[in-house]
Order: sequence, then C-alpha cells, then structure tokens
Amino acid sequence: MCHNELLNELCSPLPEKEARLYSPLTLAFLGDAVYSLLVRNMLSLQANKPTGKLHKDSIKYVNAAFQAQMAKELLPHLTENEETVFKRGRNAHSSHSPKNQNAGDYRYATGLETLYGYLYLCGETQRIKELFSLSTLQFFENNKTETL
Repeated sequence: MCHNELLNELCSPLPEKEARLYSPLTLAFLGDAVYSLLVRNMLSLQANKPTGKLHKDSIKYVNAAFQAQMAKELLPHLTENEETVFKRGRNAHSSHSPKNQNAGDYRYATGLETLYGYLYLCGETQRIKELFSLSTLQFFENNKTETL
C-alpha cells in the first residue's frame, strides 16, 4: 500500500458493519488515545501550563477509576448500538491485569475506551464530542476550581 492510500484509509470513516468486526480490545486501544487526546486538549485550553503540570492534571482524568465513573454517567445516554459496543468492551477478557486499579473499574474503563474507538473509526466525531461533554467536560467544569 502506498503512502497516499494509507493516508486516505486513515482519514476515512469505516462503515459501522466493518467497525464492528474489530476486536473490542483493538477498539479500546484506539479509544484510549482518542479519550486521552480530548482530555489533553481540554486541559491545554484551560491554561498554558508547564507540560509536567498538564501531565499531572491529565492523570486525574485518564485512569480506570475516573473513566469508569464517566462510563456510568453516560450509560443512560447511549443508543442501543452504543451500549452494545460498550458492553463488548466491558466484557472483553484482557491478558493485562490492572495495577493499582479496581478490576470492575478497569472493565468499565475498557468499555468506555471501546466505545470511543468505535465511534472514532465510524467517523462519529460529533457524537464523541457529545459524550465527552456529557461526562468528562461537565465534571471538569463543575470542579474547575480544584484543578487550577
């Protein structure tokens, strides 16, 4: 595959049918990056801070316990299809065992990441923004004074 073909493939959404063929853990791998990027963007827009401080702040949001909390906030807002994708991720068996994290939280976090990865592959950026706004961004705005 040439560079242009690869770039076109990377920048083109997949049909839902094709995205569903990906393993939940592959979707979670991608979704982890999507979620982390959203958090980093949110924190960067808040204030121009040293990168060490930004990283420390991002850890508050990009961890299994927090992501599990956000997943539980979102469950009532998910479509039937999104809930199915989330459950596939939550129920996936990983060879990775969580360190310093509750196993239940880790599973919910994996479900959330799976959902973000799936939506990203499908090109559903507006829906990603909606879900992030309903959960993480809302939490951030409600607790902003604690992070300043």
